[in-house]
Amino acid sequence: MTITNPALDEKLRYLRMSAIQQSLEARNQYALENQLSYIEFFELLIEDECARRKSKAYQQRLSKSKLNSTKTLDQYDFAFQPEIDKKRILDLMAGRYIEQFQNIILMGKPGTGKTHLANAFGLQALKQGRSVIFTHVHSLLDRLQQGRIDGSHQRIMSQINNVDLLILDELGFRKMPAQSLDDFFELIRARYEQKATIFTSNRSFEHWGEILGDKILAGAIIDRIVHHAHIIRINGESYRVKDFNNIKNN
Repeated sequence: MTITNPALDEKLRYLRMSAIQQSLEARNQYALENQLSYIEFFELLIEDECARRKSKAYQQRLSKSKLNSTKTLDQYDFAFQPEIDKKRILDLMAGRYIEQFQNIILMGKPGTGKTHLANAFGLQALKQGRSVIFTHVHSLLDRLQQGRIDGSHQRIMSQINNVDLLILDELGFRKMPAQSLDDFFELIRARYEQKATIFTSNRSFEHWGEILGDKILAGAIIDRIVHHAHIIRINGESYRVKDFNNIKNN
């Protein structure tokens, strides 16, 4: 509803209180009809503005995070992966692992829902007001390599290291290029006991040395990742195979 007082409308626009601009006339009518005190009326207006700003901040964090807003915990099919301890997942969703700078490692065959769960953890962290970045491991490492050429390397590394929750998807999907291993080690070293990181991997720990190449550096990386980590193994079948079979049978 448009404010009928142009001077007041201009002041609210100057103060960037768009929610109050939109709700003022309706709230004023409500206050008159219900005989609200000035303080009660003021509280309603402030609640409107706070709600708008929280929503806007969430949408901005969501856009920067690169998370999929549809892959929530509610959409995860625990019935198809009965070995997963749902109570443990819900406990982790509370976010204490972020406050305590702990990692989560989701391990399992392709298609078992690792990325979906990681995404759900990220969305929950956003709702709790935290900053999140979701990225494929090799996409990030490619960006860092390109950053050495165009001068953006330090900016990207700083952004990644300062985010409250970093989600690195598909560690082990392919062998890590030798030229990227130093960047990966530096990233893990900088976040160790400083920030929380979630990893998804389709390879077990004994194969990580092979994935990373350099056994000595791989040992140092794995040690930092696993220390203070919650390890969740998903041993079920692939959702994609299930969906394919459903289509075939229908």
